[in-house]
Amino acid sequence: MNQQEKFRGLGVALVTPFRSNGAIDYAGLEKVVEHQITGGIDYVVVMGTTGESVTLSAEEKKQLLAQVIEFVRNRIPIVLGVGGNNTAEVVHALESYDLSGVDGILSVSPYYNKPTQEGIYQHYRALAQASLLPIILYNVPGRTASNISAETTLRLAKDFENIVAIKEASGNLDQIGRILKYCPKDFLVISGDDSLTLPILALGGHGVISVVGNALPAEFSTLVHAGMNGDFVTARREHFKLLEFMSAIFAEGNPGGIKEALAVLGLCEKHLRLPLVNVGEATAKRIYQSMADAEVVKL
Repeated sequence: MNQQEKFRGLGVALVTPFRSNGAIDYAGLEKVVEHQITGGIDYVVVMGTTGESVTLSAEEKKQLLAQVIEFVRNRIPIVLGVGGNNTAEVVHALESYDLSGVDGILSVSPYYNKPTQEGIYQHYRALAQASLLPIILYNVPGRTASNISAETTLRLAKDFENIVAIKEASGNLDQIGRILKYCPKDFLVISGDDSLTLPILALGGHGVISVVGNALPAEFSTLVHAGMNGDFVTARREHFKLLEFMSAIFAEGNPGGIKEALAVLGLCEKHLRLPLVNVGEATAKRIYQSMADAEVVKL
């Protein structure tokens, strides 16, 4: 199996459950991980944006990764989020983590600094030279304030064998299509937006790193795998079934919405770490209604 084959299909950006006192809820984490694996996901992403990684201490990050590895028990691949806007610090993190049990790295493009395309290229060049694991680029201009252009993505894909994929959350289907048209045949283009998974699969994309999959892994897995197999009748049906839920959970940002849904399912509590706060009552009702309409809970 090529190293990137592990990252096809449904990946889930794992939440980090917290207790009311702010401590990590490892019992809740185990339930969420088990729920996803039994629901048919293909791999899990630890300490991404959805996992509130920027609010975790260095010690908590190491403990969290160790616990996820223990809970997964080699049943699916694990991708670790390691990113930042200080290239030297990201390289140091890659070199200091115990990465046994980890299959790949997801690394967000540098945020806030607003680097040029050459700066983005040189950042990932340094990471590729430091990493012993395959790297998934992560383009999310809505959070980073800069876009990884199609040309930069293609340049990185062609220049570094261990840069094997991109999580594309630009929302720009022209850009995503351009990457798919010109990328090396074994390079993966992964949706970073749940609601754009279906059109990206239709363009020839290779899956999604999902937020929705935390709560509804079986339903979203059906959509993703149907689309990857060319069964767009089934994929479209599942897309429309989940459309209102996908909208509702992002109404007040991420991961407040998905944690509300996980609480409804009884998998973990909905606590967040500041500066994030729980969704409002109206959004919570909308999330619950969308889950009832999708027939995953009863009113």
